[in-house]
This record gives sequence, C-alpha cells and structure tokens, in this order.
Amino acid sequence: ATATATATATATATAEKKILHLLRPPSSSSGTSGKKSYRRLGVLVGQLAKGHHHHRDHHRDHHRDHHHHRRDHRLQIATPLRDAVAEIAQGTGIQPEDFWVKFEQMLAELMCDNIKLLDKRDQLQRSIDRYYRDKSEDYNGRKYPRVSGTCAEEEVYLRRIGYIAEETGGHFQVNVPSLDPEISLIPAPQLVVPVDNARYALNAANARWGSLLDAFYGTDVIPKDQDKKQKKGYDHQRGAKVFSKAERVLDQHFPLLHTKWSDVVSIGLKDAGFNGRKELSLRKSNGQVAVLVHSQKFRGFRRDGGALVLLFCNNGLHVEIHVDRTSRIGRTHRAGIKDVVLESALTTICDMEDSVAAVDAHDKARIYRNWLGLMKGNLSASFRKGKKTVTRRLNEDRVYTTPQGVRMVLPGRALLLCRNVGIHMYTDAVKTAHNHDIPEGLLDLAVTCLAAMHDLKSKSNSRHGSIYIVKPKMHGPDEVAFVLRSFEKVEAMLGLEQGTIKIGIMDEERRTTVNLRECLRVARNRVFFINTGFLDRTGDEIHTAMLCGPTLPKKLIKSAVWKSAYEAWNVDKGLEVGLMGVGQIGKGMWAAPDMMAMMVKNKVSELEQGATCAWVPSPTAATLHALHYHMVNVLQVQNHLKSRGSRARLRDILTVPVLTDNAEKKGMLTPEQISRELDNNAQGILGYVARWVHKGVGCSKIPDISGVGLMEDRATLRISSQHIANWIKHRIITREQVIASFRKMANLIDRQNKGDKSMPQLGGAHFLRDLAVRASLDLCFEGDISPNGYTEPILHKYRRLAKAKEAAARAH
Repeated sequence: ATATATATATATATAEKKILHLLRPPSSSSGTSGKKSYRRLGVLVGQLAKGHHHHRDHHRDHHRDHHHHRRDHRLQIATPLRDAVAEIAQGTGIQPEDFWVKFEQMLAELMCDNIKLLDKRDQLQRSIDRYYRDKSEDYNGRKYPRVSGTCAEEEVYLRRIGYIAEETGGHFQVNVPSLDPEISLIPAPQLVVPVDNARYALNAANARWGSLLDAFYGTDVIPKDQDKKQKKGYDHQRGAKVFSKAERVLDQHFPLLHTKWSDVVSIGLKDAGFNGRKELSLRKSNGQVAVLVHSQKFRGFRRDGGALVLLFCNNGLHVEIHVDRTSRIGRTHRAGIKDVVLESALTTICDMEDSVAAVDAHDKARIYRNWLGLMKGNLSASFRKGKKTVTRRLNEDRVYTTPQGVRMVLPGRALLLCRNVGIHMYTDAVKTAHNHDIPEGLLDLAVTCLAAMHDLKSKSNSRHGSIYIVKPKMHGPDEVAFVLRSFEKVEAMLGLEQGTIKIGIMDEERRTTVNLRECLRVARNRVFFINTGFLDRTGDEIHTAMLCGPTLPKKLIKSAVWKSAYEAWNVDKGLEVGLMGVGQIGKGMWAAPDMMAMMVKNKVSELEQGATCAWVPSPTAATLHALHYHMVNVLQVQNHLKSRGSRARLRDILTVPVLTDNAEKKGMLTPEQISRELDNNAQGILGYVARWVHKGVGCSKIPDISGVGLMEDRATLRISSQHIANWIKHRIITREQVIASFRKMANLIDRQNKGDKSMPQLGGAHFLRDLAVRASLDLCFEGDISPNGYTEPILHKYRRLAKAKEAAARAH
C-alpha cells in the first residue's frame, strides 16, 4: 500500500506540473494553439484520473480481481453491485444468476442500437453546425446570425436532415391502463429527491402530508420582524399570525355560512341520526352554530392520540384539521386547533440521475439498496438531532371513519416514481466479455424494476401494479422507441406482464421538443408523464445552436420567445393527444428553497398554464405549493385550453436566444455586464462542482454570488458551463478572463464555506491544484465539444480521481 501511495503521489506531482503549465493563459496571438493546449489539458487530466485508478487498484486487484469483478457467464460484475442485486432478488422469485444471464442477452440485443442512436446525435449536430456556420456573418471580429427569415429556413433544413421527424400516422390518443389516481386524476405538487441519500428519500416519500402551520411559521411567507430580537422556543406573536393566515386559507376553500373560521371557538363531532352517523359540530363565541357552505367537503375523522382529526377535501386534495386543547400549540388557539395538515406531494421522483453523484459500483449499490428499501417499505435512516438519535421510517397509511361510519384509508406517503439515467451514460460496474463498459440506463432499468417487484406483490406504492420510470435526456421519437424496447426486454426477463413499466418523458432536449407529438405517438400505450425542464432544455438550446451566435445573458433567456413557446407547446401537445385525465403534464423546479413567499406568489401561474404537477425543492415547499391546487381547478383550465386550440408555434420554438450584431452596435452588452454575467456563472459552477467532486453531493443548496441559496444540480451546471463556452467561442470573453473570474470566485466560495470544515480551500495557492477548479475549467473550455453539452463525463472523471486520492491517502 505504501509503494502504491508513493507511486500515486509521484505521478500526481508530475501531472500537476504539466497541468499548471497548460493553465497559464495563452497569449493573444496563440489562437488555435491555445485551444489545443486546453484540449491537451483535458486529455492530461483524464490520463491522471486513469493513472490514479491504476495505481490505486493495480496491485490489489492483481491478487483479488475475482472479488472486485466476478464473471457471470461472460459479464464482469463489480462485487458491490453483485451483492446488491443478490439482496434485491431475494423474495422476487428471480435467481441472481438467471438475472445476469438474461441481462447479458438484453445487452447483446440493445447495445449496438444504443451506440447508433448516440452516433445519430453527433451526426445531426455536425449538420446543424454547418448550417449555422454558413448562415452567420462577421461584425467586429465576431460571428452573429442573420436575423431575417432564419426560423423558416431552419425549419426546412431541420426537416431535410431528419432532425424534425415526419409524422408517421394520423390522429391518435394515449391509452394507458393501470395508472394510479395520483397520476391520472389528482393535480398536485411533485418532489424530486436524490435517492442516494436515505434520509432525504424518506422525507420526500413522507411529504404526502405536510403541516401548513409549520410551513407558515418557518418560512418567509409570513415576514419576520427584523427589528425584533429572535428568542428561542415558540414565538406566540408569530404563532398568532400563522393561525390567522391558516384560517384565511380555510375561509377560502372550506367557507362557513355567514361567518369565518376565526369566529369559531369549538370544533367537534355530533351524532346525526341512526347507525352511528356523525356530522361536524362548529360553534361561535356567541353560542351559535356554524356550518360549512359545502357540507360534502367534510369527508371523515380519526383519532390521533388525544387529538381529533377532521378530514376535508377540495379539488381532489385532502386537508386535516387537528384539534387538541391540551397540546402546547392547541391551547394557544381559541378553538383548540393545533395543526392544519395538507395533502401535499402526491408523487415523488426518486432520482438516480441529475441530483446524485454516482460514479462507481459502490455508489450504484447504495442507490439501488435505498430504492429497494422504498419498494419493500422498510427503509430507515438514523441521524443525530441535538443530543438525541432520531430514526426516520416510512409513514403508515391514514385510516378514517366517514360521516356514514365507513372505514376509509388514504395513503400515508407519496406515490414513488424512479428517474433512471439517460442513454448517453455508461458504467464500468458491469463490463462485457470484451472489457467494454455498458449503458448505465439499461442497468438502472433492470435493477430498479427487479426491486419494484417487491411492491408489485405488496401494492404499498402503486396500488394499480405499475412501475413508473421517468426517462431523461431522450432526443426524439427514435430514442423513445428504443427505451420502450428496453422496457419490453426487462418485462420479459423478469416475467412481468407486458405494459407494467410506464414511461415518463422529460421534454428537456430540443429534438424531443420539436418532435413531442411523435414521441407521444410512440409511447401512447405506456406514457404517464411529460414535463418541461427549462434548465436542461436551456443547456441543450445553447449547445445545439453553439455556432449560431453569442447566447443572450441568462436573465434574458428566460424572457425570450422560445421559452414561453416551449412551455405552452408541451401542454398543447399533451392535451391534443388526450393526456388530460390520463397522465401528468408537469412544469419544472422552483430553485430558491428559501424564497417561499415569492414561490407562493408566482408558481400558481404554472397551474394556470395547464400543468397538473410542478416540481418543488422540499417537503415544506410542497405543502405551500399545494395551496395553489386548492385555488385553481387544473382540469377546468385544461378543458378551456383544449377548446381554444394550440397556442405555440414551432417557429417560435426555433427562435434561438442569441445576440445579434445590433446588440453590440447599440452597446447593449457593456464590459461591466459581461463581467457580472461571467462571475455569476463561475460562482455557480465552482460552488456546485466543489461539493460534487470533493463530497459526492449531486444536489445541494449553494449560495449564489449575492449569498442567496439556490438549488443546484447538473441541469443548472449545464446551462452555466455552456453559457461560458458559448461566449468564449464567440469572443465575448477570453480564457484569461474566465480563469481570473474563477480565481476571484474561488476566494468568495472559501469565505462562504468558512464554517464547513469538510470543504477544502479552493482559492489562493490551492487554486490550480484543486480538482474541483480543474473540473470547472474543463467544463467551460471543453463545453463546445462535449456531446450535447453534458457535464457527466468531466464530473465523473474528477470525482473518481478525488476518491482515488482519498484512498491513496488512507493507504499511505
């Protein structure tokens, strides 16, 4: 081990000297040679990463390779993964050996097609690059697009090269059996959670129900008194404001006849005739009875310890009022209300993709085991909270008695969906007989469905016996068809009924957007979900049109014509093919978890645009966003939109968000604006990449340049790195400016991370030696040649290098 560590340290020192030399800003006259240097840098770092892996593993694996990668028939399977699959298979009726034999057969049938589809992406991108290169014109040494007739010409060209597919049939409607009502009938918030973190996954699964009082009390929805000194413990004045706001919510959605909830001083039940029938009993301070305007909204009751829990329903979502005058909070309310609990995140996407950092078999095994625990219902996580150890588990279902005396059960946790990785990802957790990595998405699909077989028996997640797979990063109908073929193969290998596995189509790549109707046609018997993902979609927009011209500043991209057209187009196409009342039409993430007041004000617009679900960053955000679904009847909105017809035009979607030469002529982009945009991008990139590379955290709240915490994942990283790459390409900024900005931001991030001892220093003398800094620079300098602008290859390379260095340090 000592010899291995010494060899590793020597190799690292030599490589770092070369890297530092290459990172010196190229002279202004170097031009192409400077670009070659940075490409050499990428190659060198890749060799360094590979070298670390070699030095770390060579001597140990030489003697115990059968423990690291064992062969099943001709596959080489890493031991952590093999052990995880053996554990997952227990109780399914599938023998691990049979699983791997059939999986190998599936790989033999699908791997070549996977490669062909990726080659098709590259081929189309080269054709688009040629088109933009021919259509640009020079101004002040920079390339700008010609502004007249561009979209019409581009549409014709894209159809000619096959980027926009021809329609393969006439009218059709989606027809998907065995969908759960959370998918087809009830609009509600949707959470996305990294499934590599068991505690977070449990929180998200349990976010089906959330305390409205806690959400009001703990966020800026009720502004905090800045002049008031914050005290420990319960703030009774703030609590009174919380109750007042909650009562206004009840007045709006469960109104009382000729009075308000704030006048009620007694809440209970009373007998209503024979057979044990119960009805709501409400009394005001003057002794008069209060009644609901809509009595049918009262659905039942239950007892929870000393509390009486009353159940109401509006727009398909349930609300509980907890009454207990003896509790700490209940005794402060005139009617004894201690909580108002909202049905919140009805569905949760357990993410194996953009929000996780899974780079090897150990990481994948952890993810698969957490998903197994969710499917079996026995996942738990223990952690320290103050001086106590807290163990979190999945919530049980909630059992009520209806006013008629009938037992009624509501799910205690969200319906769980699983997002696998895209077809562009490969893994060495399993290798072929020829020592080739395999498509990671095929591994994800097979293993997650194997784990979901436990739920198909218990029906504790999907009561209707479906497995919900959300598939990201698909480019057009051919790739959707390929994924569906893989579904059929997995159903056959696991003995599942055809159609068990359903597909969620993420409309986050430009080629899927312009072909969305054809994607839905291909998936019409399996699709349960489409959504817009503005973040990834913007990254792909920038990369696809890399040679068209300089990209707009990011704030202006959000208001560009293509963005509003894209959002409307997704809803239009979903409604055209009959998704209303069948599947979900979703909208993207609210990325500012500390800005809940703004979310409550603005996110309702997504429902008004026809979305049946929208992403939120936390269980608290889900509870607050649930208020919007009580305010807006989404199915009525969709009916209105459907009767009005399509709102979006393809040519608007094809309007690339780039600057024209007029912007420069009019001085619309000043040096100060350029510097501010660059710094903002650099800070977001490095702040996120540092946690990804050094800590293996794929999604986290990162302070932005102004100190505002924003949720960052690979989608936001893709935008920022592509934006910088584009501005370098079009000479808006130089590599020297980029390095200087990252150096400045490294020092800022060090100050922001001052209280986090687990984070290494990025700035100062550490700057060019830090792996996260080098990864960040690679993402920008190689962004124009990274396939589709994806960040995963570079992130994985540096994370594996960081893990190898940690292992070498421990061995030494």
